[in-house]
Amino acid sequence: MSIADALSEAGAKPAGKRPWFLHRETERVLAITMAVAQELAVARQRVDTLERILLAKGLLGEGDIDGFAPDAHAATERALWTQEYIARILRIVQQENEADIAVGDIASEDVGDEIAR
Repeated sequence: MSIADALSEAGAKPAGKRPWFLHRETERVLAITMAVAQELAVARQRVDTLERILLAKGLLGEGDIDGFAPDAHAATERALWTQEYIARILRIVQQENEADIAVGDIASEDVGDEIAR
């Protein structure tokens, strides 16, 4: 998978305009914060699981993780992951930019307003 493919997939969204329930800026910050929180929670659980398994099997010693230095291949994979991660976190900004240039999308709030009239 190329970097461009990974970044475009990270920004997948439903069709139509995004409905806003709070102030646009507030929702943007909240969406970014919640994306970070979700990613961190999952990562923390996985790291905890791995450390417990490795310590229990005697395959990992105290300080081994802190002393680890990745090779070039691992560093490249980590860099790609970081780019994908940032794309997921900033997904709302990407979607707003796409919505600003999209023509013809109808927001669910606009449909509701039309029906209410």
